[in-house]
Amino acid sequence: MTSATSCFLTAESQQQLSRSSGRRWTFCLRVHLSVHLSASMRAPVCAALLLWVLSDAAARRFSEEQMAAIRQRIRSMFYHAYNSYLNNAFPYDELRPLTCDGQDTWGSFSLTLIDALDTLLVLGNRTEFQRVASLLQDTVDFDIDVNASVFETNIRVVGGLLSAHLLAGRAGMELEPGWPCSGPLLRMAQDAARKLLPAFETPTGMPYGTVNLMHGVSPTETPVTCTAGVGTFILEFAALSRLTGDPTFENAARRALTALWKTRSDIGLVGNHIDIVTKKWVAQDAGIGAGVDSYFEYLVKGAIMLEDEELLDMFHAYDRAIQNYTRFDDWYLWVQMHKGTVTMPVFQSLEAFWPGLQSLLGNLDSAARTFQNYYSVWRQFGGLPEFYSITQGYTVDKREGYPLRPELIESAMYLFRATGDHTYLQFGLDAVESIERIAKTPCGYASVKDLRDHQLDNRMESFFLAETVKYLYLLFDPAHFLHGGGTGVGESWEEGGDSGQCVLGAGGFIFNTEAHPLDPAALHCCSRHAQERQELRDILLSLSQPSSQSEQPASQTEDPPSSQSESIALKPGEKKTPPPLSCPVEPFSARLSVLGQVFSENT
Repeated sequence: MTSATSCFLTAESQQQLSRSSGRRWTFCLRVHLSVHLSASMRAPVCAALLLWVLSDAAARRFSEEQMAAIRQRIRSMFYHAYNSYLNNAFPYDELRPLTCDGQDTWGSFSLTLIDALDTLLVLGNRTEFQRVASLLQDTVDFDIDVNASVFETNIRVVGGLLSAHLLAGRAGMELEPGWPCSGPLLRMAQDAARKLLPAFETPTGMPYGTVNLMHGVSPTETPVTCTAGVGTFILEFAALSRLTGDPTFENAARRALTALWKTRSDIGLVGNHIDIVTKKWVAQDAGIGAGVDSYFEYLVKGAIMLEDEELLDMFHAYDRAIQNYTRFDDWYLWVQMHKGTVTMPVFQSLEAFWPGLQSLLGNLDSAARTFQNYYSVWRQFGGLPEFYSITQGYTVDKREGYPLRPELIESAMYLFRATGDHTYLQFGLDAVESIERIAKTPCGYASVKDLRDHQLDNRMESFFLAETVKYLYLLFDPAHFLHGGGTGVGESWEEGGDSGQCVLGAGGFIFNTEAHPLDPAALHCCSRHAQERQELRDILLSLSQPSSQSEQPASQTEDPPSSQSESIALKPGEKKTPPPLSCPVEPFSARLSVLGQVFSENT
């Protein structure tokens, strides 16, 4: 285990594991970081991985009865937290589980209720879904003098309302004619998104990190924002545009993606924070974790939902650079975006989405090995610390907390769906028991302030109900309608659109980065009908115009379709100019203080 180049299992252990798991694993962890890592630093990593691999050899299989019992435990977790929020914190954004009261955090939206709405239906509670959907329509107002995070409002509020709108039929709500192309929850989502549009009115099209919902962007707002805060809009904004027929939202998201794509370094990487006015990179650390993560996630999921090859090509270009410069034996480190040299040999808990994303692309072997590494960290602490030093095999100072994040559970769900390997169910059970044992309080579930001694913090983030509980439940319910199983609430599919001509809910849901499921079939349905209506209007308009106008040259009368956007990829022969500096959603100084090197124009 202390060899300078590798750690390994004995041949007997390899054979035992191979027989028990039925799949071939890589049993050797070689950490080649040139001068950055010493041999003595590798030992903790090797020990943690060995512990995981040996325990995997004895992984048990779960029967349907056992999975049903675990689902019931997860339901109980949800309702303990949900009822505690309603009884002690509503209408505030979040529950404070140690003092049994509430607080506003992201904008005074009753955020936990919006975030938890579609989880109610996932658990089969149609009655409460209907009640809360009506309650939100009566109580939530976006015309308020509040400074809100553009990123968080989009993924939690816009995404949550869109998902609830698309699930309203399955929930048994009374639907407007033409649903899902119209409806009150859709109008709420559109209203919330319109409040975010002033942030995109910049010279580059990349948005500011914060916007006042009543007055727009403050003149004193910092132009520095994180990469994810620029590139995490295409799912929600494209869904809005295609459901409503208003191209404004999708155009804004694509313009931001175009601008961000053009700022990548000569070796194909992007940094962590960027000045959205000057395009200068302020934080030049490149990785897959905090500040960057959902940008890559949305390129893949956007490509799937919109059938957009250009988005997928962009991700593949990034992925090649990520594999070349940041991956070291199934761990992903942080490197300098222009040079590729290691700046932070750490694992961040937000990176745990990566194995799930890789599984969507069919990279199962790589995804499984990376998941093993992350699971070994979970077993070491009973959760994933925000930062984990790969070289030392322990937490990073002042980053020992675990706010009950969902990313590793999300990856387990995707990998179990792809492989059927019950190792991922064992992890899910570990997660349930860890959270119950460590984080449960009389008033809900508290974030873990320090995984070393399991001190608690007085906060329950809304994503606990939106993501963590939802992904746990879906992990143990492979026949759920969101997986295309057709055995969940209601029928396996439903009619929608004008005259009920569209088949909806038949599978293929795409989860946004807050775990809100979106149905691509609905987008296709509404955009097709909008196109047909536009063609009919054009025909009627042309018949009503004087013939002299209709005979004008095509070059004078034809405008490019509003749905088309500037090509993001470089054209043949086009030379990309090197980018300067970088990155935003929390206060500027707080974000950069934990993200390594910061470069200015003088360095």
